[in-house]
Amino acid sequence: MQPPERIEVDEPVVRCDGGNGALGHPAVYLNMGDKRAIDCPYCGRHYYLRAGARAGAPH
Repeated sequence: MQPPERIEVDEPVVRCDGGNGALGHPAVYLNMGDKRAIDCPYCGRHYYLRAGARAGAPH
């Protein structure tokens, strides 16, 4: 089994659809809140804020 994909992002709210078009999963919006990372409950992708990006409410 491959480790989950790690994706660096600039905002604490991300949209994940699993990629691969119809082979993905339903689109979900993931909110990190005050954390710096979050995992998608469907596909396990790991989203993390880039260095210098602000956690909390999107700007």
